[in-house]
Amino acid sequence: MKELLITIVSGLVEDKAAVDVKVDPVNTEGVTVYHLHVAPDDMGRVIGKQGRIAKAIRTIMRAGAVRVNEKIMVEID
Repeated sequence: MKELLITIVSGLVEDKAAVDVKVDPVNTEGVTVYHLHVAPDDMGRVIGKQGRIAKAIRTIMRAGAVRVNEKIMVEID
């Protein structure tokens, strides 16, 4: 799942080297949290107008997680 998130975001940003994903262990509710970090200049590209791109990224990640029986949440820092 981490590789999927990196692949999606790398296609959106200019500074691909600044893309970093940290994964928290599964919490008590069974949810794995992915923390996405990008360069400050690329933050707008990842979030998009009115958060549409961020919402789409989260939707794709949730759909992928369902296929492997996981619950995930993506936070953009």
